[in-house]
Amino acid sequence: MKTRMSPMAKKEELYFYLFISPWIIGFLVFTAGPILASLFFSFCNYDVVTPPNWIGLQNYKRLFSDPLFWQSLKVTSYFSLISVPLGIILSLIIALLLNQNIKGLTWFRTIYYMPSVISGVAVALLWMWIFNPEFGILNFLLWELFRIHGPAWLMSEEWVVPALIIMSFWGIGGDIVIYLAGLQGIPTELYEAAEIDGANSFNKFLNITIPMMSPVLLFTLIMGIIGSFQVFTQAYVMTRGGPHYASLFYVLYIYQNAFQFFSMGYASALSWILFIIILALTFMIFKSSPLWVYYESTRER
Repeated sequence: MKTRMSPMAKKEELYFYLFISPWIIGFLVFTAGPILASLFFSFCNYDVVTPPNWIGLQNYKRLFSDPLFWQSLKVTSYFSLISVPLGIILSLIIALLLNQNIKGLTWFRTIYYMPSVISGVAVALLWMWIFNPEFGILNFLLWELFRIHGPAWLMSEEWVVPALIIMSFWGIGGDIVIYLAGLQGIPTELYEAAEIDGANSFNKFLNITIPMMSPVLLFTLIMGIIGSFQVFTQAYVMTRGGPHYASLFYVLYIYQNAFQFFSMGYASALSWILFIIILALTFMIFKSSPLWVYYESTRER
């Protein structure tokens, strides 16, 4: 039997919808609406100026015969495959170091976190100077310290993506903070029990730290993959996809089709393919997580 709401409860419900209405309106207008519109445009020939013309699956069929689509997917996958695991490893190592009880620890943590709050365009301009083959500091250090002639970096088809991978480590401060929180949440009793059993530092790291940190590693892995497939600012500011499409990232290619070639329908199709790729990768990681992610509540059942 359905109970009737009191006048006070109805008034509270009215206030609830009144206060949440700005978010609902903003979500429908600026998020849900554009998403549905892009899905519709992906089946149309749409150049922004003239009304969209329905062409069915032609945009999606065009993808498979577009060499730049495969090139952008190759570049993005290469970047993701290298930068995400290395970023996780480097972040975890630094977090382990910053988790020690040493003098000036607060300053070290601040120094490592500060680069991650700088805007993307400013960072891109900074690294353009660092990677400059003639007077950049990186090639200068390679010559002064190791007598190695540095490559052309951003001007080289072979080195442009590795250069952007190196640059991606600039923003690992956010992951370091997350790993620090995870490390400090590990019960010290586990390490004390392991020491009584005669475990060394490596055994404690392998059998306690990694399993207890695995949920955090799962989160940063998923977020890292999503972020690596959405690289845009670095490529747009530093290389524009060059040289010879060697740094044509997927989102940059979407931008070019949408706002340079005004092929909005094709750009929408590219966007939905990206959504499907990220969704599939996230699903596979979640399905594999029971094999390597440790949840204490699950183990206790």
